[in-house]
Amino acid sequence: MTDDLQPLSPAKAKEMYLEGRRDELSESTLSAQKYRLEAFVDFCDEQDIEDLRELGGRDLYEYRVWRREGHGRRDAVEPITLKGQLATLRSFLRFAAEVDAVNEGLREKVPLPTLTRAGQVSDTTLEPDRAAEILDYLEQYEYASRRHVVMLLLWHTGARTGAVRGLDLQDCELGGDQPGVSFRHQPEKDTPLKNGETGERWNAISPFVARVIQDYIAGPRNDVTDEYGREPLVTTREGRPAPTTIRNLVYAVTRPCWYGNECPHDRDPDDCEATYYKQASKCPSTRSPHDIRSGRVTAYRREDVPKQIVSDRLDASEAILGKHYDRRGEREKSEQRRDYLPDS
Repeated sequence: MTDDLQPLSPAKAKEMYLEGRRDELSESTLSAQKYRLEAFVDFCDEQDIEDLRELGGRDLYEYRVWRREGHGRRDAVEPITLKGQLATLRSFLRFAAEVDAVNEGLREKVPLPTLTRAGQVSDTTLEPDRAAEILDYLEQYEYASRRHVVMLLLWHTGARTGAVRGLDLQDCELGGDQPGVSFRHQPEKDTPLKNGETGERWNAISPFVARVIQDYIAGPRNDVTDEYGREPLVTTREGRPAPTTIRNLVYAVTRPCWYGNECPHDRDPDDCEATYYKQASKCPSTRSPHDIRSGRVTAYRREDVPKQIVSDRLDASEAILGKHYDRRGEREKSEQRRDYLPDS
């Protein structure tokens, strides 16, 4: 421990770091970094590390194991997720060195995992058949509910949750033969798009999806405005939903037991913690909004929709789509290519 270092608690350092990056990061990236660093603060609490000056290389190695295997209220994570969390920790420790809380170079002792090609992306997705089951269930039992509308928009547009959350009534054209929604970048009003203004786009939707949205607006939608005087499409009693509200909604409706399927994990529903709404993410079969997006890409590619069309609709480069979203197996891709290569 160097004599000229100044005391600083992990929790206070986390708040200082996030405040310092508020102007340079998008709201979604800042939220992700906050979540990652909260796990590190939990680890420090568990290890009785009250001052960052106490941190050493062994602690950082133990944190990697602690996060990888899951401890306390934190679940185990996949290698690609772990690498992202440790990269954020490195950035945090660089900041801590700049404010004289840790030794310069401590960040280099954060051990980043080496990923194989197979480990560079998450292998989870919402299979199109499962998506159809969930949407059929919602149509029958929760027609035109908030959950129904959110899941329809996520699945049919392939949009990120932030884009769906940012929709206002005025962004929706629901009548006529060509209904659709317009995604707009408005960071000054708390609804940024991940790729900024370049992510602004018009997405066509089917007449059926448009009709469900119209019925939601005419029925269960709360007639409220947000703090900027805007009229959100998707609402809660308080106004525009928080990002976590939409994520939790997705976790809840993708549990197999929720839409009438048997538990594939042989759990007793009376004892399973994931049956509680706020614990839904602990179901091994639940899926995230990212998994809906990858499922949508997979469905498009199985239908031979050209990559450029999918890229434009989902606001993602063709390279990113192929690496992070297309979940077709290599044999499946080969069989689809065979239709265009008769001699193969």
